[in-house]
Amino acid sequence: MTSRVNNGHVVSYDDESLVLVDSDDREIGFCSKADVHKGDGLLHRAFSLFVFNSAGDLIIQKRAVNKQLWPGFWSNTCCSHPRRGESMEIATQRRLKEEIGIQAPLSFLFKFQYQARFGDIGAESELCWVYVGYSDEVPNFNSSEVSEIRYLSPERLDNEMSDNPDIFTPWFKMEWQRIRRDHSDVMENRGQNDY
Repeated sequence: MTSRVNNGHVVSYDDESLVLVDSDDREIGFCSKADVHKGDGLLHRAFSLFVFNSAGDLIIQKRAVNKQLWPGFWSNTCCSHPRRGESMEIATQRRLKEEIGIQAPLSFLFKFQYQARFGDIGAESELCWVYVGYSDEVPNFNSSEVSEIRYLSPERLDNEMSDNPDIFTPWFKMEWQRIRRDHSDVMENRGQNDY
């Protein structure tokens, strides 16, 4: 499957207001995107999307080189944050369209909390909602967010993560391990009911 690149319009801003949460995912305030990623990070709400095509391959992306955290690393289909006052349903669809240029029905899988530092530059500290979806639309990805798209079978992704773990984002590795362990059925369903 091929993909297209769009003009790279900016869709993410350092001053956008993200949702701060406690470890039970209760809203406790708001903070700018730039500030939540400083130092060890402030715990905030986020989401990660795993979109498969009807052949069972996962769409993965290489993060743009201008990203502050983990530039040029391979990651899951799409990941971002709901903005202040934005529902997860709206945020996930907005970001999937803005970043990858596709739409997909999404189903919630699980939530988890993690913290990961990127050297002295900053960190992610997220309570992340993980979703799965299915689409055969051709990606038209945003070059300001994504530098490359690939489709990988689950088995090939397992092998690449095992052979070269350092080229993948930390959240992608954690989420993929849990999907493979607890939600392997999502790779067999392939969205038959969604086409």
